[in-house]
Amino acid sequence: MRRLFPLDGPVVEDPVVEDWAAAYAPPPGRHVRANFVVSTDGATTVAGVSAGLSGPADRELFHVLRSLADVILVGATTARRENYGGARGYGGRTPPPVAVVSRSLDLDPEARLFTETAVRPWVLTVASAPPDRRTALSRVAHVVDAGEHSVDIATALDLLSAEGLDRVLCEGGPHLLGDVVAAGALDDLCLSVAPLLAGGAGDRLLAGVPIVPPVPLRIEHVLEDEGTLFLRLSTVRG
Repeated sequence: MRRLFPLDGPVVEDPVVEDWAAAYAPPPGRHVRANFVVSTDGATTVAGVSAGLSGPADRELFHVLRSLADVILVGATTARRENYGGARGYGGRTPPPVAVVSRSLDLDPEARLFTETAVRPWVLTVASAPPDRRTALSRVAHVVDAGEHSVDIATALDLLSAEGLDRVLCEGGPHLLGDVVAAGALDDLCLSVAPLLAGGAGDRLLAGVPIVPPVPLRIEHVLEDEGTLFLRLSTVRG
């Protein structure tokens, strides 16, 4: 049972939240959201993948957030490690395409991402990427440059927006999310905190260069379902 913990008063009796789509509805216009699940001690993976942290409610939210997105943004390492396929259609809508960020174009054209999808994926790369890999991937995806030697997140988001893909759902990994935050592009963080202790020396939520000064966040809501906390946090601008 999903329970809502209000931030401006006491918990109300039986505060059941039935409509997650309404609770997570993005505002009109361009909106960049990230969705992550972590253990209570901050691990983002178990045995190298996030599935070990995810319960039924988190998997349900995963699909709800995808249903609200125009495009799913993911780093190439995460796409390979999690064996990404295409997104499903929700409520009769055309499935949102997956857009993979890859400087090296080290992606297999025969991977599920390109073969098990109802819509053509995007690959956001750089002008200096290997020409042979570009040719191979261009047969199965829209391959566009968003920088010369490194992918510029602002340029990548502009390219997607020009195609009508304004509501962006970033699913990681930590380096890509770090780049999104460093570019000042993140609007919303949906963070599921699983009641698990994973230990180890795995990735943090963000990786890459330090964010200086740190980006302040405002808690929009906290939900709970069978011990997992679901936080929606927005970035505070200005």
